[in-house]
Amino acid sequence: MFVDRNAAKAPATPVTDGLPWERRRWAIAAIFTALAMASLDTAIANIALPAISAELHVSPAEVVWVVNVYQIALVATLLPLGALGEIVGHQRIYLGGLILFTLASLGCALAWSLDSLLVARTLQGLGASGIMSVNTALVRFVYPSRMHGRGFGHNALVVATAFTFGPTIASGILAVGSWPWLFAINIPFGVIAILIGMKTLPATPRSAHKFDFPGALLASVCLTLFIVGIGSAGHQTSPVVVVAELAAALLLGFVLTQRHADHPAPMLPVDLFRQPLFALSAATAVCSFAVQGLAFVSLPFYFEDVLLRSQVETGFFMTPWPLVVAIMAPIGGRLADRYSAGALGGLGLVLLGLGMLLLALLPASPSIPNIVWRTMICGVGFGLFQTPNMKALMSSAPPHRSGSASGIVATARLIGQTTGAALAAFCFALAGHNGATVALALGAGFAAVGSLVSFLRLTVQPRRNA
Repeated sequence: MFVDRNAAKAPATPVTDGLPWERRRWAIAAIFTALAMASLDTAIANIALPAISAELHVSPAEVVWVVNVYQIALVATLLPLGALGEIVGHQRIYLGGLILFTLASLGCALAWSLDSLLVARTLQGLGASGIMSVNTALVRFVYPSRMHGRGFGHNALVVATAFTFGPTIASGILAVGSWPWLFAINIPFGVIAILIGMKTLPATPRSAHKFDFPGALLASVCLTLFIVGIGSAGHQTSPVVVVAELAAALLLGFVLTQRHADHPAPMLPVDLFRQPLFALSAATAVCSFAVQGLAFVSLPFYFEDVLLRSQVETGFFMTPWPLVVAIMAPIGGRLADRYSAGALGGLGLVLLGLGMLLLALLPASPSIPNIVWRTMICGVGFGLFQTPNMKALMSSAPPHRSGSASGIVATARLIGQTTGAALAAFCFALAGHNGATVALALGAGFAAVGSLVSFLRLTVQPRRNA
């Protein structure tokens, strides 16, 4: 059997049920340091764009590619690297990604032109993909099964904290130094995480099948075209171009599923989607992150253009959401170890939808507390949903498919956020000044759909994985 071959090829000291506490805490430090770096880099690069544009003498349209190439490299390689982790070991993909990310950060800091910076940022995106593609898989092997919810909660806490304080950290660095320091600061943390990780990360079980390089290329191009197509639709690119991009993505996806029809571990994990709990959890994740994408794009315009608040006030109003998510993440993790993900996720998305609706219905001149408590409801709802859903996704996949499941966790997040951002742009194109309100109401609708999908999981019998 396929699983038996995995066992035969497993390392000499495979992980059974988590690491001992002493080793676990160091492994966690390495994992979460790398995750924080990759998450922070997404946030701080946006803050640095004006400074990079001025120093390198390039236009705003050109400098946006500093963000774009990172995201494209990240999206295109998540599933292939997650699948590769099942073959060579998740810890190797993680450490390889971390080493590349750290070296690429040095390249970004030393960049002398836009072209050199774009090359370094592309490599940095590949490194970040190595980190994020197997991140949740490693957490699954580091924590004992009884603490998986807590481990995923800590994982969500790190990401939420990075996004909460990323702009503040970037602004602080730019206040005392130039933009290359935003990338250079990764280097000492990366070196420390590499040294710790090499000694403490667990050797995960390895599968016997070979890596499918043509399949990896198909998956990369498919996901890239799909994400680009969604973005093109939101920015009102020619309908012919949008249809061509999305049709090509669907065609490549179909070819990939046919190619891997009998594969023991398909690159696009259709085998996992045959499990109702996994499929429903992935769909719920896409809905929830679409809500987040709609909110994070529309709320700044809503606060500044509709409510006539300043940029400083807008930054203040945006903070409670990720801050409360950071607080709720470990709480949701502990609850996930005791209660159903369907119920917790459904309740969380009900609260998220309620918060979005309350924001859309704000009076013309609301007080500061009136705005803050609404964004806090959104944070509570998203935080209550995120960790139990992540645990449901990972626990519904067998251990030898943890890499593919981990890749889907990250891919669902990116697809949802990209879809939400594109829909927000479309709302502005349709409704003009009132586009932000429409986007918030649409977000409430996505949350409602997501909550229904989440509650459907209560009717599904969880699969027991060895």
